[in-house]
Amino acid sequence: MIINTITDKAFEAVEKLYGVGIDKSQLVIQPTRPDIEGDFTLVVFPITRISKKKPADTAVEIGEYVASQVSDIDKYIVVNGFLNFVMKKEYWTRFINAGITSSLPYGHGAVASRDSVVVEFSSPNTNKPLHLGHVRNNLIGVAVSNLLEAAGYKVTKVNLVNDRGIHICKSMYAWQMWGNGLTPDAAGKKGDHLVGDFYVEFDKHYKAEIADMEADGTSEDDAKKNAPSIVAAGKMLQKWEAGDSEVIALWKKMNNWVYEGFDVTYKRLGVDFDKVYYESGTYLLGKEIVAAALQKGLISKDDDGSVWIDLTDEGLDRKILLRSDGTSVYITQDIGTAKLRYDDFHPDKMIYVVGNEQIYHFDVLKRTLKRFGLSWADTIFHLSYGMVELTTGKMKSREGTVVDADDLMDEMYNTANDMIRELGKVEFGTCEASELAEMVGLAALKYFILKVDPKKNMLFNPAESIDFNGNTGPFIQYTYARICSVLSKAGRFDGKEMNIEVVADGFSDYNDCEMNILRMLFDYPSVIAKAAADYSPAQVANYAFELAKSYNRFYQEVYILKETDDTLRNMRLTLSGFVANVIKDSMAILGIGVPVRM
Repeated sequence: MIINTITDKAFEAVEKLYGVGIDKSQLVIQPTRPDIEGDFTLVVFPITRISKKKPADTAVEIGEYVASQVSDIDKYIVVNGFLNFVMKKEYWTRFINAGITSSLPYGHGAVASRDSVVVEFSSPNTNKPLHLGHVRNNLIGVAVSNLLEAAGYKVTKVNLVNDRGIHICKSMYAWQMWGNGLTPDAAGKKGDHLVGDFYVEFDKHYKAEIADMEADGTSEDDAKKNAPSIVAAGKMLQKWEAGDSEVIALWKKMNNWVYEGFDVTYKRLGVDFDKVYYESGTYLLGKEIVAAALQKGLISKDDDGSVWIDLTDEGLDRKILLRSDGTSVYITQDIGTAKLRYDDFHPDKMIYVVGNEQIYHFDVLKRTLKRFGLSWADTIFHLSYGMVELTTGKMKSREGTVVDADDLMDEMYNTANDMIRELGKVEFGTCEASELAEMVGLAALKYFILKVDPKKNMLFNPAESIDFNGNTGPFIQYTYARICSVLSKAGRFDGKEMNIEVVADGFSDYNDCEMNILRMLFDYPSVIAKAAADYSPAQVANYAFELAKSYNRFYQEVYILKETDDTLRNMRLTLSGFVANVIKDSMAILGIGVPVRM
C-alpha cells in the first residue's frame, strides 16, 4: 500500500537527514483533510525533536527526500507542521484497477494475523421471546463477527442459551398451574410467545401473593421470599437439578416450543451461529470447577452451606458461587461455559456481547477464573453495549410491556411497504414489492441501531429510521440501486453480475468530485481495520453513508451515460461499479442486503 511506501521513505529520510533512527509508530500518515490540497499527510511535529529545526523546515527536507524516492508522488505541500503529498492522477487509475480486479473482496484482510476469535452473542432466556434489547445484541454480534472476519480474523459465532434456572421454572410453574394443557398450535402463537405469556402470568400471581401477605402483616422481604409461587418455582428448580423425570419432561417440552419460535425470529433477522451452548450442559462443569477450587482453599463455604469467592482484596466484593441449597448461579454456569468453550476452540480472544449492566459480572468472572489458576482467563473480553429504548422508556419483560422483536420487524415491514408505495419506488409485482419492503424494513432497523457506537445508549425511532433522505439504511440501499440502474442502462449489469471494465492505462482526467470518491474508497481497508480493532460496526455504517452521499453528489454533478468521451464515460462507469461493490460489502458486514432496483 502506498501509505506503507511513504512511511518507509519518511523513515529513511529521518535517518539520512538527521543521523538518528525513529520509531515508525511516530510517523503518522493519514488522509489529508478534504478542505486542504493533498492526498496523504505526514504529521511532522514528532520529528522536530530529532531535526532540531522548525516544523516547516523539517517538512520541506523530508518532503524533498520522499518525493524524490516515490515516483507516484506529484508534489508535496507544507502547511505549518503538516507535510501533504499530492499523488499523480495516474496512481489513482492503477488504484481503481487494482481494487476492481482483486481476487479478494476489496478492503478485506487488512489485519495480517489469523488469530482465532470466539464471539458470543444473543444469549436468550427460554422463558420469553426475543425483544428489542435482544435485537441490538444480535445485530451487534453479527456485525462484529462479520467485521472481524473481514479484517482477517478467524471467527466462530456462538450462542449460550439460558435454558435453566429459577426464571425458566417460573414459566413452567405458571403453565402447570394455569395453562390447562395449552400448546402453541392450539393458541395459534409462536412457542416463545406462549411461554412468555406464562412468565408474565407468574409475575401477576406472585405480586398478588406478596400484596396479600403484606396485608396480613408479613414484611415485604419475607413476602418476596415465601410467597407460594416463588417457593414452588424454587422447589421445581431443585427437582430439575435432581433429575426429576416429570420436571425434566415439562422443561424439554416448553423449551422446544421456545426454540422453534427463536428459529423463526433468527432466520428473519439474519442471525446464525457456528455452535450453540446450553446452560443445562455447562452448569455442572461450573460446579465441578467451583468444588475443586473449594477443595484447594481458593474459596470458602459459609455456615449455611453457600460457597463464595472473596475478591475484596482486588477492590471487588464477595461473590456467591453456589447457593446454600447447592444450586448454581449465573456465574457458576459462566465458569463452566468459559472452560468448555476454551477447550473447544483454544481462541486467542473470547468476546462476550452483553449489555453494560453486566460490566461488574464479567470483571468478577475474569478475576475468578484467574484466581482458579486458569491461564486463559485474560482471553475474555466483555463487549458491553448500552440500552436501547423507545419513547415509552425502558422495557420490562416481567410486566408484559416488552417490545417484541417479531412485532418490531412486522412494524418495520409495514412502514417500509407503505412508504415505498407512497413514494412510487416500485412498479413491479406484489411478490417482488413484498420482498423489497422486507429488505428495506430490516435495513432501516439494522442500520439505525448499528450506526450508533455500541457503548452508547440509544433511542430507536422507527419513523426516522426509514427516511430515504437521511443517514439511514434505505438511503444507502437506494444509492446502490441507483448505481445498478446506471450500469444496467450502460449494459454493464444484467441484474445479477456487474461487468466492470478497467480504466485505460495512464488515465488522469479526474475532477475534484471524482477524486473525493477515490480517496474515500482508498480509506475503506483502514476503516475496516480500525472498526475491527474498536469492535465498532458504527464506523463502517457511517462510512457507507458518507460514501453514498459522495456518490450522489457525483451523480448530480457529472454526465455518466451521456458523456461523449468514451474513455471518460468508461472511467465513470467503473468508478460507479467500484462504489457499488464497496457499499454492498460494507452493508453486508452490517448484515444488511441491498436491492438491485427500487
